Amino acid sequence: MSIHSEKAEKLFREGYNCAQAVLLAFSDITGLDDETAAKLSSSFGGGLGRMREVCGAVSGAAMVLGTVRGYSDPKDINAKKEHYALVQEFARRFKEENGSIICRELLAGVKTVQGSDPEERTETYYKKRPCPELVRIAAEILDDML
Repeated sequence: MSIHSEKAEKLFREGYNCAQAVLLAFSDITGLDDETAAKLSSSFGGGLGRMREVCGAVSGAAMVLGTVRGYSDPKDINAKKEHYALVQEFARRFKEENGSIICRELLAGVKTVQGSDPEERTETYYKKRPCPELVRIAAEILDDML
């Protein structure tokens, strides 16, 4: 387990969403201040605003990859191609380890509540969800790739 993976899991258990936990865990590498990182990634929790689409841990990892190894020139086709390949490699590895990159599939069998209201973070919440482990795994894959 790496420092980043431990930090990501700790941040999730403090109440940050999956994307926030991953992006904030890498602040030493991204150079983003905590408030900016937390706000930037806040929309991606629960699979994008609790819609259970792409897992927030995957989105947070993509933000780390973009910040650290992304491109800024829209005309640099090669940089764009290389970056998309990097993101796809992360997604492949995450899916290989967890079976999916889709929140609702990762939460299959977990009783979740629909809507925009976040669920209360209780001990039962943490016991029934794979999310603490998923943010840890995302951070481990990122560490390996970076």
